[in-house]
Amino acid sequence: MPFMKGRAPVRRTMKYLQDGALHLKSEIQVMTLNYNIGSGQQVHRGALDFVFWHLPQLLYKNPHTQFVTFKNLTPTPVFQFFFSNGKKLVIDVDSHSKDEIHSFIRSTLCKTEKEVEEEETKDEKNPALFGLGSDSKKCICQIPGQVPCSGAVILPPQIRGRHRYTKES
Repeated sequence: MPFMKGRAPVRRTMKYLQDGALHLKSEIQVMTLNYNIGSGQQVHRGALDFVFWHLPQLLYKNPHTQFVTFKNLTPTPVFQFFFSNGKKLVIDVDSHSKDEIHSFIRSTLCKTEKEVEEEETKDEKNPALFGLGSDSKKCICQIPGQVPCSGAVILPPQIRGRHRYTKES
């Protein structure tokens, strides 16, 4: 399997992405991650590990949030969050481990488990479903843009199947 090659290939599996616990609040529009990559910079190690292990899960769980990473542009590792009301939150992650960063973001900027469950149950109702078990539409002819019921309206011969392949004179 070609996707199981490289450093920590478990990060590319669907199970790993779905197990992410960071569901950012909907007010957060942009998250920027500033850190340095280098061998002698231990103060950036937690931010680097957080990006390596948790950024794929963040991207998967928060599709409407923009994530921007800036590498080797700052002397100290900083995460910035930009909200929809124009406010900005700056988090200094200097000398923190990836687990400390994860727990801080989860406790302050993420939705609670109750909010996540409510959103999942709200999204389960599919408006495209129809039939006897559906609440909204009993027949596909009730959906706008569909062919009306053949019991109520007689269809023209060219739409009916038996006249499709016959030549008209």
